[in-house]
Amino acid sequence: MADNMLLSQEAYKKIDREIAKFPADQRQSAVMAALAIAQVEKGWLSPEVMQDVADYLGMAAVAVQEVATFYNMFNTKPVGKHKISVCTNLPCALSGGERAAHYLKHKLGVDYKETTADGQFTLIEGECMGACGDAPVMLVNNKRMCSHMSNEKIDALVEELKK
Repeated sequence: MADNMLLSQEAYKKIDREIAKFPADQRQSAVMAALAIAQVEKGWLSPEVMQDVADYLGMAAVAVQEVATFYNMFNTKPVGKHKISVCTNLPCALSGGERAAHYLKHKLGVDYKETTADGQFTLIEGECMGACGDAPVMLVNNKRMCSHMSNEKIDALVEELKK
């Protein structure tokens, strides 16, 4: 492995396992998995990391960037330790999503696409999370779904994440 690679050897091993799921001439099919692995390790996808993934998969860098910028689970700018996505699609918005977002913005002192001064929280608008009946819905760090988010539950979540 070349010395100029940006990810750890373990990350490349994980990417290799993803590549192995596809025919040999279709390495690029692992691009979403490779970006997710890179983001877990680096926290966000810098242009250099996207270029590295592109080189590793044998793709044009612009094709990797198109994938990374299309899906909002990928961070193409630095984010806080905890990225909170608030579902603002119409069903959630009408079922308390707008209220929950307003409360969270006020509590954290940031707007969408902003990070708190201490680097702990980044707030973003999320697309449909497939849980309209559980509105308002939030997703923490692309992995943890939080449902029926009342002000009290938002307070408890923020306190838990601060620890």
